[in-house]
Amino acid sequence: MPRTYHSVNISKEQQEFLKQLSDYEVDIFSISDIEKTLNNKFENLNAILENLQKKGFLSRIEAGKYCRANFRDEKVIGCYISGNGAVAYWSALNIHGLTEQFPNVVFIQTTKSKKSKDIFGTTYKFVSVIPSKFVGHTEEGYGSRVYKITDIEKTIIDCFDTPQYSGGYAELIRAFNQAKLNSQKMIEYCKAVNNRSVIKRLGFLCEILEKDKLLPFLQYAKEQINKRYDLFDPLSIDKGEFIKDWRLRLNISREEILDICNKLY
Repeated sequence: MPRTYHSVNISKEQQEFLKQLSDYEVDIFSISDIEKTLNNKFENLNAILENLQKKGFLSRIEAGKYCRANFRDEKVIGCYISGNGAVAYWSALNIHGLTEQFPNVVFIQTTKSKKSKDIFGTTYKFVSVIPSKFVGHTEEGYGSRVYKITDIEKTIIDCFDTPQYSGGYAELIRAFNQAKLNSQKMIEYCKAVNNRSVIKRLGFLCEILEKDKLLPFLQYAKEQINKRYDLFDPLSIDKGEFIKDWRLRLNISREEILDICNKLY
């Protein structure tokens, strides 16, 4: 049932605005689009919003963007304020059930430049990518609660591309081992990300972890091998066995990789 707001402190215009938010199931909005969404014009819209915020019915997220006072969906808020973004990296790994570690930051991949910020006690990290890398999303939620999230394959590839946002290389190796991956999607997203070092690392893991269902991707990865040697873990020290077939230096040994994959949380 639509909510009715009775208060001597709320004007009829403010009551009508709140009622229409309920009728249209709008939880988050911007000043620039709310009248179009509600199909209604309000005199002194800025004053309405300011008063409803002061009275605790609305919360201001950032300049020009508001949400209902009890709305705190971090995924929706992060994607909404990014302009064009998707939940990604460590946050997506957690949502997809590929890590039990819970990040204390919400990671949002976006094609726009935006500084990290805290909103309602949550820290948002916006990672800017070129438009060609912004692929591989699914949509979750409904109405104004819709948000994008990178699918499992794109999440894995993004984390190998920028492992500093993955929660640690051990977690990332374990996630890759657990994930049910599609070869064609892996190939498509690797072409979009365009990082040969990532392709070599993923191909090597496919091989030693015996990912039989990823044979087409494994063949693709072998075709991308270049002459340069790369560290298997780019965030770790330069040491370890040289793997000629993959042009990788294993600063995490084969035994350590297998132990990581076999270790329970």
